[in-house]
Amino acid sequence: MKKLKISVLPKLNFPEFSFRFKNSENKVSIFDCIRKKFMILQPEEWVRQHCVHYLIDVKKYPISLINVEKELTINTLKKRYDIVVFNPDGSIHIIVECKAPKITINQQTFDQIARYNTALNATYLMVTNGLNHYYCQMDFKNERYQFLKDIPEYRG
Repeated sequence: MKKLKISVLPKLNFPEFSFRFKNSENKVSIFDCIRKKFMILQPEEWVRQHCVHYLIDVKKYPISLINVEKELTINTLKKRYDIVVFNPDGSIHIIVECKAPKITINQQTFDQIARYNTALNATYLMVTNGLNHYYCQMDFKNERYQFLKDIPEYRG
């Protein structure tokens, strides 16, 4: 396989990960180990794949507990979350919202993930554009979230 030029994508604020790429009809794709298929390499997908590898390689979450880009319904509206990490009992541990690197993370981004969480009830939230990462732990009793330095490692 010849070397693909991926230089158009920015270096992200994640560790270096090894990715599989392919070029088809002048479109570069990146392999998604969760969906087990190649996805067109868009800026948001670049961030999503880094985040998936961060969860697996750094935070040690099993692939079997991670789900990517699934539909959910919130107040009759169909939405898609980026990444969800489940607990072994099937409840949701983490929701991750990924944005393209050029998208600034702001209150709107947090409002979006908070809306998703009304349906999903995750303990932790992560918002990233690949350059800046924000982590929160939900406090359901007081209906707020507390910012953290990072999300916890998998503890089985």
